[in-house]
Amino acid sequence: MQHRISSPIENVQIDEIDRKIISALHQNGRISYTDLAKDIGLSRVAVQARINTLMEDGVIERFTAVINPEKIGITVSAFFNVEVEPKYLHEAADRLADEPVVTSLYHMTGPSKLHMHGLFTSNQEMEIFMREKLYPLPGIMGVDCQVLINRYKSRMGMRL
Repeated sequence: MQHRISSPIENVQIDEIDRKIISALHQNGRISYTDLAKDIGLSRVAVQARINTLMEDGVIERFTAVINPEKIGITVSAFFNVEVEPKYLHEAADRLADEPVVTSLYHMTGPSKLHMHGLFTSNQEMEIFMREKLYPLPGIMGVDCQVLINRYKSRMGMRL
């Protein structure tokens, strides 16, 4: 397996119009170019060109639907701090990143090397994941798991 390493990212300069476009898309990713152009005060062609440039520059990574997991039977949201022997860190990260239940995975400072979030249909599914997928990974030294009780705020996108 090949590990995923972040390469240096080149900063892209965005102006106030780009910020307005991004903010509007953040609120409604399905807004038409025409409606967005009216809101921003530009032509449809200018808005479309700016969005294409933001995508080409990697500022906008993708458009996606935000799903409410509970509406489709995914009721357990859990956060894991996974301590991994340094020599196995990339292998463990690669294998965990490929797991469909893992929604996010980060390499963190401190004793817990990987911070992970997972969504499960039940506590039993989470327990099976831990027993069959997480614990057997080479180099796993410790796992701390916390289950979400209530979500007050969840970041979708980022602040500008």
